[in-house]
Amino acid sequence: MPPASGSWIALGVRLALRGVLSPWLGVDLLRMGWAFRRRNWWRLPPFVPLPDQTYLRWRMDTAYGDPAAIPPLADVVSFARWRREVMRL
Repeated sequence: MPPASGSWIALGVRLALRGVLSPWLGVDLLRMGWAFRRRNWWRLPPFVPLPDQTYLRWRMDTAYGDPAAIPPLADVVSFARWRREVMRL
């Protein structure tokens, strides 16, 4: 599936809405987000547990063939659910 157009902020808002409407999915998304956080995130601005940009670009390049890709909402939701079911997280 080709990556969706838009922004990371728009994707985050859409994921937050889905998480509010489906609390179990919200838990899955929060756990996945926490797993992707940059290590020692509290030491560097903006002091928010966000993914490392180099790692995120690599993940998008390996998944979609474009380091600047923004994944479709359905892909993120599917991965969060897969992570819980298969990895038991």
